[in-house]
Amino acid sequence: MLNLLAELTNATGLPGYEGEMRTIMERLFSGLAEVEHDNLGSVIARKTGNASGPRLMYAAHMDEIGFMVKSITPEGYLYFQALGGWWDQVMLAQRVTVKTRHGDLPGVIGAKPIHILTADERKKIVEKTTMFIDIGVADRAEAEAKGVRPGDPIVPVSPFTPMANENFLMAKAWDDRYGCAVLVEVLRRLQGQAHPNTVFAVATVQEEVGLRGATTSAQAVQPDIGIALDVSISGDTPGIKPEELGAKLGKGPVVLLYDSSMVPHLGLRDFVCDIAQKEGIPLQFDALSGGGTDAGRIHLTGKGVPSLVIGAPTRYIHSHASIVHRDDIENSIRLLLAVAKNLDAAALAAIKAH
Repeated sequence: MLNLLAELTNATGLPGYEGEMRTIMERLFSGLAEVEHDNLGSVIARKTGNASGPRLMYAAHMDEIGFMVKSITPEGYLYFQALGGWWDQVMLAQRVTVKTRHGDLPGVIGAKPIHILTADERKKIVEKTTMFIDIGVADRAEAEAKGVRPGDPIVPVSPFTPMANENFLMAKAWDDRYGCAVLVEVLRRLQGQAHPNTVFAVATVQEEVGLRGATTSAQAVQPDIGIALDVSISGDTPGIKPEELGAKLGKGPVVLLYDSSMVPHLGLRDFVCDIAQKEGIPLQFDALSGGGTDAGRIHLTGKGVPSLVIGAPTRYIHSHASIVHRDDIENSIRLLLAVAKNLDAAALAAIKAH
């Protein structure tokens, strides 16, 4: 499992640049299920238990937040376009890798030095529009000779790292390589197991820039039930009040009760919670006033799809380095396996009748 998590988090997969991640997911799905694609590049793994049973879609997005080269200054610095939601305050002085046609180049995000800022300027957050990336070249000609050109992806540097307590795992891109790992492991554990449905494990593209792959892949799958796997925001760091965020690392996966893209289907929510209770799987609950997940598009497919979000509490999302707990990953896998083994035609009818 640690090798899987390391491979997924260390891989590159920015919105629109998911090729490396897509190759990895295709390889990991191969032999576990039939592999298909939509036309945007999402990977769809079909595991048939009962072909006449419900169509159950588990979705996790392959893309991570990052940057793209926008232009090169005469001096060889790179201006960039953010891909996904970045908070300006977490970006400055962080290391990045520029992926060029000639290979990878190290870089660092820079800005005007504090020593020459006015007193008022020092009190303000440095905005990303004033930042640049320094790759250590003399001028634009040298940058271009190294292979840099507009449109090249730029990836945060933060290698997979178990921490002092090895259940705490730090890496870039837990959002949403957590979900990708769960998809793979659910398919692995379903091998040789009966399930009264067809499970579609879908690794989607371009979630961070508008839930785009979920839109097209859900149209391809036409699911009866949709569950998005994504990170949730952990509330166990200093300065966060319990009423603001309640989830804590290691205390179980989170059932999201609300976000700006979807109110979950109550019948499906209760079905999943009842299964968790029966199986002894701990759950946490949260609601977010902002943000959205792939479920925000899945639930609008066709005549509508009962959908839900299950996530792992995660510290410092949408930054270079975030932290999850290994127990939350394991309990997410257990929960999705139990759902797959219990979702038959009768259960689907009961969910829809709720």
